[in-house]
Amino acid sequence: MDEIVFYNRLKGQMEREQVYGEGFLKWVYGTGLGKLSLHALVKRAAFSNWYGRRMDAAASRAKIRPFIQTFGVPVEEMAEPVESFATFNDFFYRRLKPEARPIEGDERTLVMPADGRHLLIEDVSKVADFWVKGVRFDLRAFVGDAGLADEFEGGSLLISRLCPVDYHRFHFPCGGVSGRAELINGWLYSVSPLALRQRASILWENKRYRTVIEESAFGRVVFFEIGATCVGSVVHTAGDGVRVGKGQEKGYFRFGGSSVATLVAKGKVKWAEDLREQGARGVEVYARMGERAGILGE
Repeated sequence: MDEIVFYNRLKGQMEREQVYGEGFLKWVYGTGLGKLSLHALVKRAAFSNWYGRRMDAAASRAKIRPFIQTFGVPVEEMAEPVESFATFNDFFYRRLKPEARPIEGDERTLVMPADGRHLLIEDVSKVADFWVKGVRFDLRAFVGDAGLADEFEGGSLLISRLCPVDYHRFHFPCGGVSGRAELINGWLYSVSPLALRQRASILWENKRYRTVIEESAFGRVVFFEIGATCVGSVVHTAGDGVRVGKGQEKGYFRFGGSSVATLVAKGKVKWAEDLREQGARGVEVYARMGERAGILGE
């Protein structure tokens, strides 16, 4: 299984990802015995719930400082001091100081909904090599509603992958009226590229939530939170049917790397050049929540 390489917007260069749990991922998705355990246990909710309980235990507090040191987590951005976290999960879904993530632009600017590695699929109807050669992105299966999916045929999908080392709260990419987060049940495969290269259909097989944002500058926008292995749960902190602001918190993931995705209709967004250039090559762009993803299309 190959290494994960992405483009770092902040540094303007390509980088290799330091993968949390890399050995386990390569064993589970890259070996015969590992794949047996994947289908027997790892992809099932019971495994993730078990691991989530471990991260809620008082003993997990001892993991916080070694994790910060190993992965270079910037403690100066945190809204609370490290000593205040009673468990690893408390630290994992930590809040940041508001000034740590300024929100770019006005209502005509679509922003990154989370810290992480962002892959732009500029036209979902034309993707014939989604992570694996010859695999078409199945928009209907991903959206979970054929009528809604057809409305966005030819539109763009921004997949934002959060690693365990990232800030794990996610935010609205635009203002509007937020609908109810609807559950689409499924498995809990890893969403790492190491896993997607073995099973490209993971994103439309995994458990996820779908929210339609109405009355935005970009028309109707559909937002997804995608569960993954060892994600204890998805917690929604914004209400249903309420007007929300761009960059406002929508919720957070408990322990585990995961993804969110933003679906917009054809021609509604003029995407940032680095997203377009790297996305055409199947490469993710590292950027932080609140940074510009694109502007309103002409």
